[in-house]
Amino acid sequence: MTDGAPVLDRDAALTTARFGADGLLPAVVQEHATGEVLMLGWMDREAMRRTLTEGRVTFWSRSRQEYWRKGDTSGHIQVVRSAALDCDADVLLVRVDQTGAACHTGAHSCFDTHPVDAVDGAAA
Repeated sequence: MTDGAPVLDRDAALTTARFGADGLLPAVVQEHATGEVLMLGWMDREAMRRTLTEGRVTFWSRSRQEYWRKGDTSGHIQVVRSAALDCDADVLLVRVDQTGAACHTGAHSCFDTHPVDAVDGAAA
């Protein structure tokens, strides 16, 4: 996944990450085995630290103003397999082993329910 780039240790990743003015960083969650994008969540520095050090994905809930570790109430856990910051260090990609649904609606992916009719550039 790194294409030869040096791997950041956890402390360096937390220092390098560029959190927004609200203190949050978008985190894209991708299924390790298939590459399917499952969901997007938000992390502050502490949620990112927990995710990188505990092996389970933790988010900051903007609506509830509290931490939530994916699956603690639903059983639909996300076990961290790897993580990477994007080139600008303002988005975190977390690759996981997903148990059950990733979406709060019960869908496997949050992107299963509203497909959009976009022009396929390859076919155009």
